[in-house]
Amino acid sequence: MFALRTAAARTSTRALPRAQVARVSVARNSVARAAFALAARSYVVPATPVPNSTLDSAPFAPCTNVGPDSTVNKVWPNAAEAIKDVITGNQLILSAGFGLCGTAETLIQAIVDRPDIKGLTVVSNNAGNVGAGGLSPLVLSGQIEKMILSYVGTNKALQDAYIAGNVALELTPQGTIAERLRAAGAGMPGFYTRTGSGTAVETGDIPIKWSKPDAEGKQVVEVPGHKKEVREFDGKRYIFEPAVHGDVAIFRAWKVDKAGNCVFRYTTRAFGTLVAKAAKYSLVEAENIVEIGEIDPMDIDLPGIYVDRVVPATEEKKIELVTLTEPAEAAAESKDDAPKSKSQENRIRIAKRAAKELKDGYYCNLGVGIPVLAANYVPEGVNVWLQSENGILGMGRYPTKEELDADVINAGKETVTLVPGASVFDSSESFTMIRGGHVDVSILGAMEVSATGDLANFMIPGKLVKGMGGAMDLVSAPEKTKIICVTNHCDKYGNSKIVEKCSLPLTGKGVVSTIITDLAVFQVDRENKSGGGLTLTELAEGVTLEEIKEKTGAPFKVAENLGTF
Repeated sequence: MFALRTAAARTSTRALPRAQVARVSVARNSVARAAFALAARSYVVPATPVPNSTLDSAPFAPCTNVGPDSTVNKVWPNAAEAIKDVITGNQLILSAGFGLCGTAETLIQAIVDRPDIKGLTVVSNNAGNVGAGGLSPLVLSGQIEKMILSYVGTNKALQDAYIAGNVALELTPQGTIAERLRAAGAGMPGFYTRTGSGTAVETGDIPIKWSKPDAEGKQVVEVPGHKKEVREFDGKRYIFEPAVHGDVAIFRAWKVDKAGNCVFRYTTRAFGTLVAKAAKYSLVEAENIVEIGEIDPMDIDLPGIYVDRVVPATEEKKIELVTLTEPAEAAAESKDDAPKSKSQENRIRIAKRAAKELKDGYYCNLGVGIPVLAANYVPEGVNVWLQSENGILGMGRYPTKEELDADVINAGKETVTLVPGASVFDSSESFTMIRGGHVDVSILGAMEVSATGDLANFMIPGKLVKGMGGAMDLVSAPEKTKIICVTNHCDKYGNSKIVEKCSLPLTGKGVVSTIITDLAVFQVDRENKSGGGLTLTELAEGVTLEEIKEKTGAPFKVAENLGTF
């Protein structure tokens, strides 16, 4: 910005003749138009006098007489006082954090300490771990009545409570949660997305709540899932997802000033910026509280307009999975020489083959488990950018003990490092990359994968409820992002994971292009360009075609030039 003013502006026009007043007005209008034109074209105007001009130079100086004075203070002495008249029960709470990273542990504990607060519906990416932190204390205390989340993960208490009919659970894709929050904050009623199209998310076939078992142990669906409105755009199916408005948001930030301006560190920003904007009232716990003006405006991640109360964070930061890299010498010796179980050998074989799919310059997303191992075997001379859906582009290796940082984790909640040139961002930005097809390759695990490219990898009804996390988003643009499925060929009972038709709830319909197992590689004609189905293109060393035929639960063609890996 720059300032321009007329010399006449220093003198009242009331004392001037009418004609002179007109000339001054014209001059002012001309100056205003010139200033607007220059500003619109982003010109930088030097603060030097203009020859033969009535304009004075006016160098920029920060405005000091408009805005909050030193008495403005959103800081409360502690979390208990801050929630007293805000969180009272039977409300919809928006809780930030990814795993245990960025969760509002202090505010959560304050709610736990108020057993009179009950009947809560909580929107969060996940529910933490029993005994470790996050929202799990509220699950155990029975204060949560319903959760809208993407990933149950290892929180067995929540899984068991859902299966037993003690708590309602609305499984929602991670990117959809992020966008529902963003839509609410932006005043939009909702949005259409391909994420979840063709799955139980669209049809509402995942029950939100089961009844409690009767005398015979039988259960019925007490609250069914929401069937979604479907529309077609450019020949593709989209489902409508409504915005989610919260009563109260709780989140944690690294640095907050007394006006509520927030700064987040690394992956703690995943949902923090989103929940604050989507709630009627927002509470932030701050690791550092500073005076107004101490934060550079360019460093502010969340402006204070979205924050109502600030409390000091008194609970320690927690790490869900401390994962460290081996010392260089030990790693070099152990990488290939150490004794390995058959299961480990299979995982490494799959990961090595999957790594060959990564080309120089690719942007890649690697799922939890076998997929993330592929990063260890990227061919020499090939440089790829690893994207993690919790908000990293440029994810690096596991840290050494000295590099360990609780605020830098991957989508598997493991501690990681960042490579030079890395960037961090919130979940809305992350899923713009993913849903928009800006990621070149996504490698995911599977419980089942079909001959037509259908993928199932997030739940076994009545037994295992993990949640889809970001997987449904990752497979939502398969014509732009190549989806590679990596898995053991058979499950622990010897049943083929490659089937003619999936029996488990789908993560995505017709999305997988390549299947890599410990025994073989298949290409999937998911767009039916060559008659559809599977084509066997490679065998693992020592594996015969007869063995593949015996262990594969779907018909397949055999490539003319059958390779090995």
